[in-house]
Amino acid sequence: MAEMFGFRIIRQYEQGVVFRFGQALPGVRKPGLTWINPFTSRLTKVNMQITVVNVPAQETITRDNVTLKVDAVVYYRVIDPLKAIINVQNYHFAVSQVAQTSLRSVTGRSNMDQLLSEREQVNAELKDVIDAPTEGPWGVRVERVEVKDISLPESMKRSMSRQAEAERERRARIIAADGEYQASKKLAQAATVMAADPAALQLRLLQTVVEVAAEKNSTLVMPFPVELLRFFDRARPAGSPSLAATDADEASASSVPPALPAPIPVAETQPASPQAAPLNGARKADSTG
Repeated sequence: MAEMFGFRIIRQYEQGVVFRFGQALPGVRKPGLTWINPFTSRLTKVNMQITVVNVPAQETITRDNVTLKVDAVVYYRVIDPLKAIINVQNYHFAVSQVAQTSLRSVTGRSNMDQLLSEREQVNAELKDVIDAPTEGPWGVRVERVEVKDISLPESMKRSMSRQAEAERERRARIIAADGEYQASKKLAQAATVMAADPAALQLRLLQTVVEVAAEKNSTLVMPFPVELLRFFDRARPAGSPSLAATDADEASASSVPPALPAPIPVAETQPASPQAAPLNGARKADSTG
């Protein structure tokens, strides 16, 4: 009934544009109750809220020749109702198409690594590209653009996973090598300290035996420490040969081969010639004479 008399209600998030005989009147109608001539004027309400547009996935080729599928979301709102109604037929559809074409152009100028790691820069560039043809002539301002998802090919995903695995392996090897280097320095310092006091080496040996025995091994091979020999050497009575000397003598005796027996001398005999040999009769004659 109220509309028959020309009364209209404009909500808080709307503004009204009045057309009289097909011509837009200057200015807009603010929210609240307003009156227009029901016979000569028409009221068009324009929503001033932020509108969200989902940009469908666009298949594009990046600057480094990688095929991707990228989708985004655009947030925009009307800042000039007169331009949004007069200059463009359907500003919702127009903004959606501009967002799709701009998404393809921006992703085509970027590398794959930039799209994956520099999202903020890509979003800012998209906002500037989409907002350029819409704010001035259409009265629509783009508030925010976000790249929502980037779909990579399966082969590229496998390559990236191998690259990440190799990078992690490199870091692990570097950390392990650094640990070995630091451990070697500490071991060198520990060896210097133990060299000053031989008892420290014996205590370390016993500690190692305790650690090995804690593993519930059935067989434990324990080397005979040299320090124990030195202890017995210091505790031996005076005049008795030391254990170290005995060991040295045994080692030297075992290293020298046994002497061979001297050859027995044999007297040289010269065989007598048969002419010089006396006859038996001559020997007897000489003996009787």
